[in-house]
Amino acid sequence: MRVRCVGGIVRDGDGRLLLVRRGRPPGEGLWSIPGGRVEPGEDDAAALVRELREETGLDVLVGPLAGTVERPGPGGVVYEIYDYTATVCGGTLRAGDDAEDARWVAPAELDALPLTPGLVDALSGWGVL
Repeated sequence: MRVRCVGGIVRDGDGRLLLVRRGRPPGEGLWSIPGGRVEPGEDDAAALVRELREETGLDVLVGPLAGTVERPGPGGVVYEIYDYTATVCGGTLRAGDDAEDARWVAPAELDALPLTPGLVDALSGWGVL
């Protein structure tokens, strides 16, 4: 079974990347860009706005698609993740929903964090890092 998901690549004025530490599987305890499943009736943009608000407390304007990845999930599920750039337009940063923590991270600090597998490679390959 394939599950469509979205992720938000958000930078601040200092070039830091918005990351969340996952509070539930998959990737529990690991840092990643915020996002989640596209719900029935949603398009990618609506799902991304909802997921970022739920996980980070921030409101975003969705930009262009940066890239896509596929990740295995439990029980043979494959997550098809469509990662979009996004810009903060409101809200206050706070961890919520299934995120244990949310913060801005400088690119130089990424290597010191336990990240979801393939995150740096994907972002680098898309020219984000």
